[in-house]
Amino acid sequence: MTTLVFLDPAHPAGRVADATVPNILVTDQGLTRGDGIFESMLAIDGEPRKIRAHLDRLAVSASTMDLLIPDAGVWQAAITTALTAYAAGAPEDSADHGASNESRQCVVRLIATRGPEGANSPTAWVTVSPVSASLAAQREKGLAVLLLERGYDSDIAARAPWLLMGAKTLSYAVNMAALRHAHHQGADDVIFTSGDGLVLEGPTSSVLLAHVSDDSGVPLKRLITPHLDTGILPGTTQGALFAAAQEAGWELGYGPLTPADLLDADAVWLISSLRLLAPVTTIDGKEIGTAAIRAELTAELSALLATTL
Repeated sequence: MTTLVFLDPAHPAGRVADATVPNILVTDQGLTRGDGIFESMLAIDGEPRKIRAHLDRLAVSASTMDLLIPDAGVWQAAITTALTAYAAGAPEDSADHGASNESRQCVVRLIATRGPEGANSPTAWVTVSPVSASLAAQREKGLAVLLLERGYDSDIAARAPWLLMGAKTLSYAVNMAALRHAHHQGADDVIFTSGDGLVLEGPTSSVLLAHVSDDSGVPLKRLITPHLDTGILPGTTQGALFAAAQEAGWELGYGPLTPADLLDADAVWLISSLRLLAPVTTIDGKEIGTAAIRAELTAELSALLATTL
């Protein structure tokens, strides 16, 4: 079941539409050119998580693309309408106190396009749908990952802003092609690297690694993620986890990171708003850390992440 709500000036709280019938014009540039932006967030028990961070990132993406979109208050009203309509049509037991955490979760997507060609009228809508069961499975079993070169050097964002690096656009064909390539090779996901050999991000996730001892064996607790000036998308979930981990005594760091840093880590994760924290078991067939350490660290950090949800 998917709930659809359009942001419509004639309906301040959003206009509920039938998601099972066509609603977008075939001339909409989001369809014909991928000319648009989006955000995906998790909602639990009808409450969207990290909504301010997602709305802020949506605004940055819109500014990067010179795309005029509704303001945050209009989006929030439409999100509330969509979640209310979704809850009204959800199975009765999904709201029960004893229901599993997964059954209480749903995916909220915010989408805005440049609208029909020549109309100068952007199209914006919200959808709410169930969380894919495969995402929960990835949190449990972990991911076999391939390193793939993205094709750009790490300084491309500063040299070529028209490439829209760091904006969350609808142009995801390359990301999806990378995932299909990984699946054909028997892997689950991808970590992109730059042309000059730095670790970037996953097609739909941020990269995170941990060390629990230094080079001399002295215990420590350190989390590291690639730095943002390589043009990667700022991760809202990574940012929330870093804040919680810092309060819990973890040291935090930002790259630059190389593939060798990943292989040397005690644990590596792909982290996103929907998948949350998924441990990487292998990279290019090489095991990362040990199963016991991965499980221990994943449990600890997942508990910290849960405090932010």
